[in-house]
Amino acid sequence: MTRLFNDPNDFVSDMSRGFALASSRWVRAVDGGVVRSTAASEPTVSLVIGGGSGHFPAFSGLVGPGLAHGTAMGNVFASPSTKQIMSVARSCDQGRGVLFSYGNYAGDVLNFDQAQEQLRAEGIEARTVVVTDDIFSASRDEIDKRRGIAGDLVVFKIAGAAAEAGLDLDEVERLARSANDRTRSIGVAFSGCTLPGADEPLFTVPEGNMAIGLGIHGEPGIDEVPLPSAIQLAELLVSRLLVEAPDSSRRVVPILNGLGTVKYEELYLLYGLIDPLLREAGYELVDPEVGEFCTSFDMAGLSLTLLWLDDELEPLWGAPCSSAAYTRGELGTAHLPTSFTGQQPQQEHEAIAVPTPASAASQQLGREISTVLTRIAAVLDDAAGELGRLDSVAGDGDHGIGMQRGSKAAARAAADAIANGHGAEAVLTSAGEAWADIGGGTSGAIWGRIISTLAEGFAGDSQPTPAAISTAINAAVDEVRTFGGVELGDKTLLDALAPFATQFSHAVSSAGPDSTPSVFARATTHAADAAARAAQSTTDLVAIRGRARAHGDRSLGTPDPGAISLAMIASAIADQFTTDTPTPIIQSTERKAARS
Repeated sequence: MTRLFNDPNDFVSDMSRGFALASSRWVRAVDGGVVRSTAASEPTVSLVIGGGSGHFPAFSGLVGPGLAHGTAMGNVFASPSTKQIMSVARSCDQGRGVLFSYGNYAGDVLNFDQAQEQLRAEGIEARTVVVTDDIFSASRDEIDKRRGIAGDLVVFKIAGAAAEAGLDLDEVERLARSANDRTRSIGVAFSGCTLPGADEPLFTVPEGNMAIGLGIHGEPGIDEVPLPSAIQLAELLVSRLLVEAPDSSRRVVPILNGLGTVKYEELYLLYGLIDPLLREAGYELVDPEVGEFCTSFDMAGLSLTLLWLDDELEPLWGAPCSSAAYTRGELGTAHLPTSFTGQQPQQEHEAIAVPTPASAASQQLGREISTVLTRIAAVLDDAAGELGRLDSVAGDGDHGIGMQRGSKAAARAAADAIANGHGAEAVLTSAGEAWADIGGGTSGAIWGRIISTLAEGFAGDSQPTPAAISTAINAAVDEVRTFGGVELGDKTLLDALAPFATQFSHAVSSAGPDSTPSVFARATTHAADAAARAAQSTTDLVAIRGRARAHGDRSLGTPDPGAISLAMIASAIADQFTTDTPTPIIQSTERKAARS
């Protein structure tokens, strides 16, 4: 477990500060992550990587000449926000385009895709290559849905070398895709990992067993088998990967990766058994790697990655590079401190426009919204542990922490907006941006969109009618459906949000032209009850989207944490306007035990 921290919520920022200070030869800190502290003699394509913290040396340890130009660093096991990614990308851009690369996880995809759209809107060409090397996370027929694990190193190394060679964005992207297509990985674990401040690991492996196909964010393994001997494990890893060979190439790079607490001596022992198995299968081994390249905090586990080389990729894999955690060869091109190159980073903080003062009515409504957001933050703070427990059944266990951080940030941003004289729309807009930025991950991105969409219903200086609010809520449903790529029945927060919107609209329509506050109160109460029932009904669904997708059957019997947290938020809003007791949305452990 993680023992060294002050406030668990500050773990990543405290760690990042220390890393930048200790690694100033390679990196410097910017808002949202780190970028190279040196620059090549000529501008190149900029490789920007990133993901949740807790995986060192991925991702910050792989920034330097011949590798990435910068990395966006999210909270532990949570994707960086769009704002963080944009800050890093702008700081890295050299005028030849930006290539994003990261592991294929829902939150990373949502936030990096938003950043890509924004860069393009600013006139910066941006492309993306997601890493999909984990063979157990999806079938061959759905290879594009596979997760990225230690294969990150392969794709980042190839893309970084291609950029270093001066190739254009088209070629860097093409070679990165080729590297991903020719890389396969399999992971196993003997015990789970524990987040900073947590009392228990995200998942456990029964004594004497081993989990196969685990995720690097703490997602449980696909299967559990009796603990094998070292030679049995070597045979399992090699046999499973060779079945996945992408072509007939006989030159492969083996990468044996420790996930946190498996010692180097054990890794070398295992590699001594893997090496002859690959040679007996007719493979020529090129530059094997044994060490920690993509960890999972203190997880006791390991993964084996194979890269099938071709004539294009082999020289790029062997090209020199230098970073805080991964160095090979000597770079022939001079890399000078950025302050000496004449290339000045773009401004990381845009000027903030002074808004027109809001009307008294809009400011009053903004204060009411701020009060509701404060109440929501308190509710989610109390429920963070339970939400995390629900998420750990089939996901990575960080949903409670993400919602806790995001809602608190939204409440603080709303209070600041009120103090600056903003009205309702600006209060909600500020809250949505803060939730997305600080919450991170899938939930942060989604809730940022929900709140920002709702803000449109509070535009202007007059009090919005219940009908206008209903329109904004339905627009939020459409936004989640489109932005998140989800539908009803996928076992996501949409399964609670859509019934909330439907019931709210029905209650408003039934009231006719009546626009009194009591209409909003009644509509919100009925809608919250509908959301609570719908959230509980996700217990009987199998996850189709998100990180729980790979553990769909495991998710059966447990409600979706995203739907539950949405229902909690709906209940908190209803509580603000009525003294009625809303429908309970999280059943106690005792009630669940009695039911089962």
